[in-house]
Amino acid sequence: MVIGNSAGNIRKDFNLVVYSPAVKSDNPELKQARAFGIKTKTYPEALGDLTKNYYTIAVAGAHGKSTTTAMLGILMQNAGLDPTVVVGTKVKEFGGSNFRAGKSKFLVVEACEYDSSFLHYSPKITVVTNVDKEHLDYFKNFTNVRKAFKDFIARLPAGGFLVFNKDDKFIPKINEPKFKAYSYFIKQKEALKLGKILKVPGQHNVSNALATLAAARILGVPDKISFKALSEFKGTWRRFEERDLKRTLRGAGNKNLKLKIISDYGHHPNEISATLKATREKYPHKKIWCVFQPHQHQRTYYLFGDFVKVFRKAPIDNIIITDIYDVAGRETKKINAEVSAEQLVKKINKKNVLYFPLCDIEKYIKENIGSDQVLVIMGAGNIYKLADRF
Repeated sequence: MVIGNSAGNIRKDFNLVVYSPAVKSDNPELKQARAFGIKTKTYPEALGDLTKNYYTIAVAGAHGKSTTTAMLGILMQNAGLDPTVVVGTKVKEFGGSNFRAGKSKFLVVEACEYDSSFLHYSPKITVVTNVDKEHLDYFKNFTNVRKAFKDFIARLPAGGFLVFNKDDKFIPKINEPKFKAYSYFIKQKEALKLGKILKVPGQHNVSNALATLAAARILGVPDKISFKALSEFKGTWRRFEERDLKRTLRGAGNKNLKLKIISDYGHHPNEISATLKATREKYPHKKIWCVFQPHQHQRTYYLFGDFVKVFRKAPIDNIIITDIYDVAGRETKKINAEVSAEQLVKKINKKNVLYFPLCDIEKYIKENIGSDQVLVIMGAGNIYKLADRF
């Protein structure tokens, strides 16, 4: 493995070069591959080819698809189905990898909607956790988002299965489907049991577990195995990932702090809301801090009002918002100039919501946080490095 882009990394004897849709046409490795006449495919195209050779279960949704994919992959592993699993984050049960190589006919994939990537996949079972205003830099409006999901669902073959969240009114319906549809909803009888046994907190994770349970039933997995697997699920990297801090911090008056650190990938208003509600539910009497790094100027711009509402209503004590994380290849100078973290904090207009540049946050927290409190560090950019420093 090599890190960095260089034409020298591409050899003439390569059969195929797979690249991310985020890679531009002037990338030196991609240019070299094409100059050599090597076949090139985007990652979704290559994975799409793979899905045709397996009994594929594709998990899609604006939120929860990584967790649900991991839950289902682990459950199927425990049931002896030996699946191959491709998920969008690291999973402890897969040795800290985002991939598990199985030997059976089953393939479980996380199906992302960005760039309409999931339209390359050919699943036999499709799971849709929810549909939301996400990736508007690509889709431009919510109508296009819903159309993409409708087209994705329509890819199911005759005799296929759709598992969908009945609580989500935005999941598109298909009239006279050729496949069988199975709905799940948070008030069904299994939800209470799952809420009691899951290690990962929050109603959103109960919903993810219900989706997993529905798919497992289609595959013929006994409920006894499913509930046991779900009860043992440890979560995935940066999805409400909890760590304990118990040491003396410099710059904090040598205070001996005992803290609970929660590192979370949430970057959409609805994800933020779900995570902060789950934190309050789990720690009802503790003082809770949140450090949030907005991810992408375009997302912040398009969903500005939603971010304001979420942070105004957040059921926690202190919020720090830092500078927006630039996403290479997906930003525009015009929008970058029109939105900032400072503007977001000003619009929220609450005394407990502050702006700090990233380089100053660690010092401020150490000097102001108290022992036995909770610190949520949230965002999809490089904010995870702050969690590592604690």
